[in-house]
Amino acid sequence: MPATLCRPNESTGDLAYIDSVCTKAAEAVNAAIDNSHLAAIRIATGDARGRIAYNYYAPDLYDRRMSVIQAVTPTGKPIATLVNYATHPEVLGADAGILSPDLVGPMCDRVQEKVGGMALFMNGAQGGVITADNRDLDRPKDAMRGYWHDNRTWDECLRIGRLMADEALRLVSHELVQHDPRLFCRAVDVRFPVESDALWDVVLHSPLRYSHNHDRSVTTRVNLVNLGNAQILTIPGEALPNIGFYLKRKMRGEHNLLFGLTNDAFGYILTKVDYNSFPRYDYVSRTSLGEMTGEIYIEQALSLVAESPQPDRQQ
Repeated sequence: MPATLCRPNESTGDLAYIDSVCTKAAEAVNAAIDNSHLAAIRIATGDARGRIAYNYYAPDLYDRRMSVIQAVTPTGKPIATLVNYATHPEVLGADAGILSPDLVGPMCDRVQEKVGGMALFMNGAQGGVITADNRDLDRPKDAMRGYWHDNRTWDECLRIGRLMADEALRLVSHELVQHDPRLFCRAVDVRFPVESDALWDVVLHSPLRYSHNHDRSVTTRVNLVNLGNAQILTIPGEALPNIGFYLKRKMRGEHNLLFGLTNDAFGYILTKVDYNSFPRYDYVSRTSLGEMTGEIYIEQALSLVAESPQPDRQQ
């Protein structure tokens, strides 16, 4: 189990390690601010080719689109490459007994080896369950229902991570540089009722001391960012792929990015028509705040979109 993951009824998170990650993240942000200098950007979106991800519940129901934001110097040298793609980086699984970067490590290494600068990964709407395609297609587990045994090896992390890197660089390599992109940032606080008894117990009794409201609700923050001709929305949990598709269709950028598990990680985010609707979604419904979480999130996110300026248009 990852050292930063805490699930209901499980004590798996290493709180000291979580604190150290937060501290190092803040140090990295401050160092970036202190060392900032002039940059331009390239932004790309397109289908990532090859076996990278799939939907464990319905193999073909996932978003193949990958978005890439690359910051470059005035002479075109990459400073940083951010890859936005919806998948769980869990090739090795929960029983490896080690702390590992999984597929993200090889992805970042490959980008940095090929073009220099720093590589980053931001997840998307990966709920329900969009995961790394490490299926061993020669070893079916349940052929009738479409389940396979997994290939949980470091070589598979290398294969998927390097493929992601190659696809990201392929997509962004021919994009025009945006030399003076406009930046717009806005955030709103959103309140979600907590219907799940298990998640409410986590809120009340977690050593992380989650803030909460007296009406059995929690408040989180949702951000919207316009950067050049891209628009970015944050998701405080794991939105299912149909929510991700819908949001991207309604957003206003030429490139529309979703940053999942950002600001908070309040379980799975489902629409009310999916919530507790069929047995395959028992687990994601049980670990969701409630039936209305998806509806509230979509309404608030699209209000942010509607009230924001139109992103730039590529010349």
